[in-house]
Amino acid sequence: MSEEFNKPFCQLTGEDGNVFAVIGRVQRALKKDGQLERATEFAKKAMSGDYTYDEVLQLCHEYVDVH
Repeated sequence: MSEEFNKPFCQLTGEDGNVFAVIGRVQRALKKDGQLERATEFAKKAMSGDYTYDEVLQLCHEYVDVH
C-alpha cells in the first residue's frame, strides 16, 4: 500500500545549474511543510552521487510541486 504525501510548492527558477541550491530549496520546502523525514530522504537520494543534474531535477518533481 502506497502512502500519499502532500507535495508542497517549490520555486526553482533562478537556481539553474546549481544542483546544491536546488536540493536546498526542495529540502526547505519539505521541512516548512512539516515533512522532516521526507526532506532527509530526498537530500540523501539527491546527494548520493547516483543521479545526474537532470535526474536530480526529475527527483525534485517526485517530492515537490515545482514551478
